[in-house]
Amino acid sequence: MNVDIRRAVAADVPAIVAMLADDPLGASRENPSDIDAYLAAFDRIDRDSDELLMVADRDGEVVGTLQLSFLHGLSRQGATRAQIEAVRVRADARSEGLGARLIEWAVAESRRRGCHLVQLTSDNSRTGAHRFYEGLGFTGSHVGYKLTLV
Repeated sequence: MNVDIRRAVAADVPAIVAMLADDPLGASRENPSDIDAYLAAFDRIDRDSDELLMVADRDGEVVGTLQLSFLHGLSRQGATRAQIEAVRVRADARSEGLGARLIEWAVAESRRRGCHLVQLTSDNSRTGAHRFYEGLGFTGSHVGYKLTLV
């Protein structure tokens, strides 16, 4: 598979948003017609050295994405954690191993940066994703909670 995992650029944002919206949960919360809000968020992410918005690029087309955040804390003797968010693979590129390559890249980058652990959350309804993450060695060790503010 000829795929390059690279840092996203502003021109990638429409393709990333399209992947976020192309899913039962994303369809109700994303608005690809208002790209300005996403571009403003991209700018904040891109300026933050503890945030990496990555894309999987196949022959100049964005076919996957994830965001990797580095969280510094006092627990675990001052450990840094890596948080994986918004993993998506374009519908026509699924089942090719691309999701695994993205996660493997994120784990390797987290190790390179000295993180003590890598964590992620997955909506309860995404049972297929749960099997995928468990197959990559992740364990469902915690229960996550969210409070919607807007």
